[in-house]
Amino acid sequence: MCSKDVDMRRILSYIIPFALLWAAFSSCSSIQRVINTQDPDLIFHRGMDYYKAEKWSKAILLFEYAEPYLKGFPQEDSVAYYRAHSYFKNYDYQTAATLFDEFRRTYGRSVFIEPAEALFAISLYEMCPSPERDQSTTAAAIIAISEFLSHHPESAQRDYFIEMTHDLTWRMEERSYLNAYTYYKILRYDSAIVAFRNALKKYPDSHRREDIMYYIAMSAYKFADNSVASKQADRFMDMLDSYYSFVMEYPESKYREELDKAAEVAKRYIEKRKADEAPAASAEATAAESNKTE
Repeated sequence: MCSKDVDMRRILSYIIPFALLWAAFSSCSSIQRVINTQDPDLIFHRGMDYYKAEKWSKAILLFEYAEPYLKGFPQEDSVAYYRAHSYFKNYDYQTAATLFDEFRRTYGRSVFIEPAEALFAISLYEMCPSPERDQSTTAAAIIAISEFLSHHPESAQRDYFIEMTHDLTWRMEERSYLNAYTYYKILRYDSAIVAFRNALKKYPDSHRREDIMYYIAMSAYKFADNSVASKQADRFMDMLDSYYSFVMEYPESKYREELDKAAEVAKRYIEKRKADEAPAASAEATAAESNKTE
């Protein structure tokens, strides 16, 4: 390799980082010069230039500086909206949600109210976790979407928001199911029954409905099977109630064979218990009749 080429590469290795640093410094200096003018209109309009150029961080810096000075002026809602939207475009959904929430509460008559309410709901949606985690944000997003659709029923985004609601409801249903399943998994069958029934009550059309009804019946069976003898008969009866409800709704279920076997065990136990108790009951009846005769 030519020594001149080596020298040129070495020179460029020094020049390029310096050039990049100088460009960054010049950009910061340019923003600082605008801020130093103390002219809110100029700062806001330069922020809009960066906003249109999709340079979100720089736009945010200028909007945040201009916003306090524009309180009470016609641009007040504009700078608040574009500041929040810049955070949204910069993927900072937490800050965007906070700012859009403040906007909708403060500027209810603004021309930006519809997009602000929409972006508030979308910001919350973007923060929603998987069903395995706490769903507080999911619940808040569902409420925000419901409010948006109520305030703007003719919105062009209506179908999009309805689809979002379906997705979020699916997550809530799944979370409710997983909570109940945790009790089943750790052998807390009595708690599992309560939790699964609550899940079904809250989400009667859940995509997990068949699974939930299966686990209610199976939890009831295992709860009865592990109970003290004095309580088993009544608890097996409860299991059969859940079993019959399941079979009526899902006669061809993949769970049918397993539940049929469990139900047979429950029936045999109840029949045996009745047979064992019959002589004792008959003796008691005879004794009672004898006492009456005397």
